[in-house]
Amino acid sequence: MSFWESIILGIVQGLTEFLPVSSSGHIELGKAIFDINENEAGLLFTVTLHFATALSTIIVFRKDILELIKGIFKFRWNSETKFVFFIVLSIIPAAFVGLFFKDYIDGFFSGNIILVSFMLILTGILLFLSDKLSRKDGLVNTKNALLLGAVQAIAILPGISRSGSTIAVAVLLGINRERAARFSFLMVLPLIFGAMAKEIMDFSSIESNVSSSSIDMTIIAGFLAALVSGIFACKWMIAIVKRSRLVYFAYYCWLVGLIGLIYQFI
Repeated sequence: MSFWESIILGIVQGLTEFLPVSSSGHIELGKAIFDINENEAGLLFTVTLHFATALSTIIVFRKDILELIKGIFKFRWNSETKFVFFIVLSIIPAAFVGLFFKDYIDGFFSGNIILVSFMLILTGILLFLSDKLSRKDGLVNTKNALLLGAVQAIAILPGISRSGSTIAVAVLLGINRERAARFSFLMVLPLIFGAMAKEIMDFSSIESNVSSSSIDMTIIAGFLAALVSGIFACKWMIAIVKRSRLVYFAYYCWLVGLIGLIYQFI
């Protein structure tokens, strides 16, 4: 993997992690185009990119996270403690699926353009519907947190955007758009760090012949590219949700999904 390939993949990861398109699909496509072998620092690079996007989320929501931490250490049931409780509830379905079914799901969808295309079209429908609803000022509650957790678990399927589907469903449930985006981005942090821990263990079990000197600069370049583009995409996505502009990403998902179907059947 070259220096510039690392930067391109980092930018792709940073943008697609927050924008309502499938990040896993875009990254795997990029690896295929550049012919990057997983045994050639592929897993380590994936961990690095995930850490970069997690860090970008922390940077953008640093004030919110600090307030949540302060609220927890007051040791009483307040709005911050309640929010953290909802996040914990929301990660249960995705953690369960990720631990026991992710490998099966990834293998089932691997190379299946038809199914992935339909998932993209479904994501587009959710985005379109959520953008057309009148604004509401609802809050996250126990029921909604569990439901959004289930949506996040389903979003493990290739072709379904995690951020797009969770934000769209939150808006459809009547949750305030800004709160929906905030909850969507914060609820994934525990899962990202959990996935990173698993990938680090997977990487440690792989013997790589790539010298550390040959991968240091490429990994650092990918990390910085993902971090900067992630910060930009996260802030941009929040502004898009506030202004009800998700419909443009619905068109994008429909276009890519239709292209995939046409490609498969021609």
